[in-house]
Amino acid sequence: MKLAGDIEFAWPWALVGLICIPFVAWWRGRRGKAPAVMFPTAFLLMNVARPARSWRGGIAMGLSLASLAAAMIGMARPQRVKSFDEDKTEGLAICLTVDVSLSMLTQDFFVGGVRSDRLTAAKRVMRDFIRGRTSDRIGIVAFAGAPYLPCPLTLDHEWLESNIERVQTGITGDGTAIGSGIASAAARLDKEKKVASKVIILLTDGANNSGRLSPQDAARAAATLGIRIYTIAIGTPGHHLIHTPDGRVINSGRQEFDEPTLIEVAKIGNGAFYKAQDLDALDRIFKTIDQLERTEVKVKKIIERDELFHWPVGLALLLLILAFLLHLVFLRTSPLPAAA
Repeated sequence: MKLAGDIEFAWPWALVGLICIPFVAWWRGRRGKAPAVMFPTAFLLMNVARPARSWRGGIAMGLSLASLAAAMIGMARPQRVKSFDEDKTEGLAICLTVDVSLSMLTQDFFVGGVRSDRLTAAKRVMRDFIRGRTSDRIGIVAFAGAPYLPCPLTLDHEWLESNIERVQTGITGDGTAIGSGIASAAARLDKEKKVASKVIILLTDGANNSGRLSPQDAARAAATLGIRIYTIAIGTPGHHLIHTPDGRVINSGRQEFDEPTLIEVAKIGNGAFYKAQDLDALDRIFKTIDQLERTEVKVKKIIERDELFHWPVGLALLLLILAFLLHLVFLRTSPLPAAA
């Protein structure tokens, strides 16, 4: 039986006795004949003790009944219940591996109706993806001519979102070292020993032209660690202008995608290859991966109970002692004289 908030009774049937207390109070409160001794000289006892005082008797009776009520409440075993859910699933470890070469500043995407570059669109979709993966450890590896780690793997997704702007171009020089990016992400994921499922989501807009490790060799090394790899080619083909942060405008030349390599990497990594030429397509790809990489979260409900019966039982004992002292000290009476 739940009382209020987090308090409940283990044995609520013990509270049935409370119904009898008003009846007992009424029965004891009825007026009866005053005690008297039929003796010719009983008037001589009038001043031996104080006469009975009904209001003090009422207090004593009230204390006794309150003691009885508190005892019944204690018998009902009031408890404070504390319950919480314990997540028994480790979830996944996911490393978002993002190309931050200069070509990612190509403005061939639209975000909220405004022309935006590929990196801005990628961050927008990555944020939504992160918010939907509450049980997973997620981190970000960025790469251009070399990889760097803007956001290590964490369960603190709020922190991760607030630091996603650290993913930017111009940190490690130009170029596209896809193999190095995969290898760096795999090394980070390999440190997550307690996580059974590990995933790399690789997002790039170019072909591998930097680094000492080929994308295929990096993918094979990752596969031996049990890491799945999804690859995404982002951007539209053709000639584009790149607006750099320092105000320069660069002609990127013809945009080329090395789709065969990305397809092979995804195959080696037991994943899939996707192509995103606009924000909607990129959003759908991340939602597809989100559905493919789902684990069953097992939640165990833990209930703890703190016994509170000692409080009403202690109160009952205290009230009973007060009632006894009141009878002993203040309610000693002598019989009233009566004429013979």
